[in-house]
Order: sequence, then structure tokens, then C-alpha cells
Amino acid sequence: MRVDEHFLDEIKSRLRPSDVIGRTVKLRKQGREYVGLSPFNKEKTPSFYVNDEKGQFFDFSSGKNGDLITFLQETERLTFMEAVERLAAEAGLPMPAPDPQSAAQERQRQGLSDWMEAAAQWFEGALRRPEGREARAYLERRGLPEGEWARFRLGFSPPGRTALKDYLITKGARPGELVEAGLLIAPEEGGSPYDRFRDRIIFPIADHRGRILSFGGRAMDPQARAKYLNGPESPLFHKGRTLYGAGEARKILGAAPSGENPPLVVVEGYMDAIACQRAGVAAVAPLGTALTEDQMEMLWRLHPEPTLCFDGDRAGRQAASRAIDRALPLLKPGKSFRFALVEGGKDPDEVLREQGAAALRAQLSQTTPFVEALFTREHALEPLDTPERRAGFKSRLRHAAASIADKDLQQAYKEALLERFDASGPQPRFVNGAAPRVERGIRGGSRGWRGGSRDWIDPAPTEAGRAAARRLAQSLDPFAAALVKYALAEPSVLDEHLENAFLSKGFADPALAPLTAEIIRFRLDADHLDTATLARHLASCGFNALLTDIDRAAAKSGAPILKPDVSLEVAKSQWSQAFASLSRLAALDEAIASAKGNLSGRSDMEALERLKGERDTLKRAIRTGTIWAEEGS
Repeated sequence: MRVDEHFLDEIKSRLRPSDVIGRTVKLRKQGREYVGLSPFNKEKTPSFYVNDEKGQFFDFSSGKNGDLITFLQETERLTFMEAVERLAAEAGLPMPAPDPQSAAQERQRQGLSDWMEAAAQWFEGALRRPEGREARAYLERRGLPEGEWARFRLGFSPPGRTALKDYLITKGARPGELVEAGLLIAPEEGGSPYDRFRDRIIFPIADHRGRILSFGGRAMDPQARAKYLNGPESPLFHKGRTLYGAGEARKILGAAPSGENPPLVVVEGYMDAIACQRAGVAAVAPLGTALTEDQMEMLWRLHPEPTLCFDGDRAGRQAASRAIDRALPLLKPGKSFRFALVEGGKDPDEVLREQGAAALRAQLSQTTPFVEALFTREHALEPLDTPERRAGFKSRLRHAAASIADKDLQQAYKEALLERFDASGPQPRFVNGAAPRVERGIRGGSRGWRGGSRDWIDPAPTEAGRAAARRLAQSLDPFAAALVKYALAEPSVLDEHLENAFLSKGFADPALAPLTAEIIRFRLDADHLDTATLARHLASCGFNALLTDIDRAAAKSGAPILKPDVSLEVAKSQWSQAFASLSRLAALDEAIASAKGNLSGRSDMEALERLKGERDTLKRAIRTGTIWAEEGS
């Protein structure tokens, strides 16, 4: 029987480890922890610690550590389920009733978990085989020696399309379950599944017990569309409820000397998390998504005030900003975040390689409180050179404080933010008619948000500018605009096409290319998009005018996917087929251009005419709108 994680969390929230463990181990209070003699070894000097805040025990004489469940398993030789049942009874919680469906799901998950472990071992072996030579050289160049690979279970996926698949099938796996686990991709158009990870360095993604849930892959080919690729959602893996490196981070926190409260750092990527952990700093990384509420709660169970460390580039500033917005309603007394920026626009991995572990630890220790980071962000959004703008700034601060659910903390934030507002004073006047540049770092330096997340845009353009905008709106292809407009409302339709070069070219409309290229870049960075987040991001990049033009052009298309009464399933299907048609049209144009330059006889001329005929038919269907009737039928 599988026990839901939320049920386990409820048990732990009702029981204090010091109370439960204190029945078998004599404990005394020492600072923020309890200390006693080890239940695992005979000793005269206490080396056994219990930390209620972390919900963990740490035994330095034996090296054992864990939560209440682990303690009962270790001391009373109980199975996992026996320990859960014992603690549930003590917490006054009835065990979830088993049912056949849950049992079947648990067997399925266990089967998938076994194949994930087999895949991890195969990837590890491939890194050390001849085909992993370039991957080994890359890791060495990144300052990650062979002696560290086993600690993080690094591996390599060869370039072949079915190398892993062939291996696992010989071990008894079925292609369908490997697709479900996220190891294989099943083509939409049918055909045999193939390996998801090809020619990539592999980073296993595990839960806090070390069980493999999924994988991340770093492309060896510098021209690959996605430099980093994570496995998809599966019965085992949920991106928003998983943190890379959590198991290793727990070990580092648990090994800290009594009385110390070492930091827990949240970084942006696999290599950064590994760099921190190699430097002795507990670190985790989200998996291609902005920090979710579930991940924040996971972090707070490990540390009362984790440190968020993002890169100093635009993507890093936006990630920090999203974290602030998402965390604000969840803040509580004793549950907050701090912010850190490594120096010189570098990331933790670069600092470790270039300056060493001591320098990295020193930089990560220089942090900014959440309230200061929030104030800095709002202060940097626009010049504060008029009473109206200062009033808007003050209103934003009040609104931010009001979003905190805890009323006492909400009031404290309101007072702290307004104190900073009063101390900031009015912004200096224009100098020679030019507004001073807003530049304020997260710690008041020059590495923070630079002028907000977008450049200032003139709200009153010239007549020439308005005329150019009208020409742009008139030139947008209505059919392409309709596809873009729907993709903005339902970003998930883009997921299967991110590596299609046609998409990045603006659906064959050059005027849309910068927009679609930015959507792809943001999608690959964020790994998950919702409509509101995407809209805010594109607005911050200065695409507001183009988005308005897209709305106007799409309205002329008559596309049924934009009608409010069409079902989501039908609309997505029509969008995918229409995208395929437009992509085919672009391919035909390229083929015709190539054929014209290689005419050598009658057969070539006939082939060219066939291509032209297919193109003209497709164009006519798009222009008249009959393509929608055909695709939707």
C-alpha cells in the first residue's frame, strides 16, 4: 500500500520528534536542539541530536539520520508501513483505507521505479564506456572530476535513437511502460517509440530517499534547441513537487554541528546545486519551473529561511520576481526567504571553479531579507520623478503587504515597507532634460534589477510611429496571427513543437518571429507556462503593441479555435492540424525554390508543377477558410 505524502506530512505536523524519541532516548535541551546518548552505539559523550524544527534526528556516532519513520525502522526494526501505522495511531489519524485501485497504482509505480533505477545504472555505465568520452571531457572541463560522479550518479545517454530502449527491453521492459515513465517518446503520428534523452549528460532526479523519479539531460550539441531537458510529468514525477538535490541537501544539513543553523540555498540548475553541495552548502534546484507553493513548503520543512540565489541576468531577475509574488501570500512568522547574488554576474558553479569553495560559501552568506528585496524590486520598476509615480510606488507597496495572509505579518510588512518609502525621498530631478537611470541592486549594489524588467516605452509615439504600427498590423497574416493568439491563450499547444524551426520563424510571418522566438526562449527556461505568466512576460519585453496587432489580425481570420463555444479538445486538435498545414506550406515554398534552381529535364519540371499545385491548393484553403472545415471534420 502506498501512503500519500500529504498524509505523512500531516502525521509529522502533529508529532514532535523530541516527544516520540524522548520515550526511548533520554534527551536534554541544548539550544534549539535536544541531545542524548546514541541508541545505536555505546558511548559516554552524547552525539545524538533531535531537531524539532527540521523534524530530524542526527546520530554522529553511527552516521545515521532521518525522520520519525526512519527512527522507528532503525530502532525497532519495523517496516515502513508498520512505522507509519504506529505514528498515525499516536497522532490520532486513521490510516487511509486500502482499495484495489490504489494497490494497482502502487504496483504500477513500483514497476516504473524499478525501470528508472535500471536506466540510471545504464546511464552511469555509458558515461564510463567509450561513447561517453566527450561527456567525460566536458565534466572535467567544468571542474567536476571523476571522483565526484558517483556521488551525484551522473550518466550519459548516447546519440542513438533506441540505445536505452533496446537495453531495457532485453531486461523485460515493455515500450508502453517506458513511455509512461518518461524514458521514451511515442511519436504523435504513430510509429515506434524512441529514447527521450539522446547525446546528453544525465542528471538523475531523486526523492529524499534516493529513489529515481526522472532525469534531466544537458545537451552535448551546442546547436540543440533545448540545452537542458527534463523528463515529463509521470506517475512518479511531478515537477512542481520535486526539488533536485533534496536528498543530498538533507544530509548536509543533518551533518551540521549542534547549535549551528547552516543555510539552505535554492539555485537555478543542476550544476549550481552540485557546486554548492561540493562546497559543503546544502542546495537544491527547481526543475525548470518557477518555485511552486508545494516546493516552498518543502523548503520550509528543511529550513525556516531558505536563501534564493538567482543569476543576475534578465531571466534570473524575472525568476526572483516570480518567487517574490508566489511567496508573499504564504509568508508566516518563522517562514520566509532571503536572497543572494553571486558577484560579477557569475553563477555558483563558476565561482567554485574560479575562486574555490571558501569564496562560494562567503558570497552565499551575504544575503538580503525578503522585505528588502521586495522594496528594491518595486522601487526599480520606474523613475520616481513625479508625485504620481511616487504615489503609484506607495500603492504597490501597500498592495504587496496586503497580499500576505498572516495578519500580524501583513501589518509588520506594511510598516517596514512604508518606513523604507519615507526614507527613500523623492528621486533626483532631470539633469539636462534626461531622466536619471534607475539602478538598484538586491543588496543596493549594481547587480540587481536594472531599471525593472523592461526598457521604458514612450506612451505617446509620433505620427510616424503610429503609421508604422498601422502598416505592421495590416501586414500580419491573419491565419498565422490566429495560431499565435490561440497559443498565447493555451501555451501548452506549443510543447510538442519547441524544436520545430518553423515555430521560431513566426509561423512563416517574419513580423511575428521576434515574439515567437521569445516565447520559445521563455518556455524552455520556465518549462511550464500559464497564460497570465506568459502575458506578463511578453508585456515586460515590450510586445504590447504587437500583441494588440495580433488581436486585430486574428479577428479577420474567422478561425473557429478563437470562438468561445469551441471545446478545448477540439480547439487544440484544430490548432495542431492547422500548424501542420502552415508548416507544410513553408516546406513547400522551400522545396519549390530548391527545385527551380535544379531543373535539368522534363521530370524535374513535372515535379516542380506538382509542388506548386499542392502549395496553391493549401494556400487557397487557408485564404478562404475552408481549411478549418476540413481540419475540424
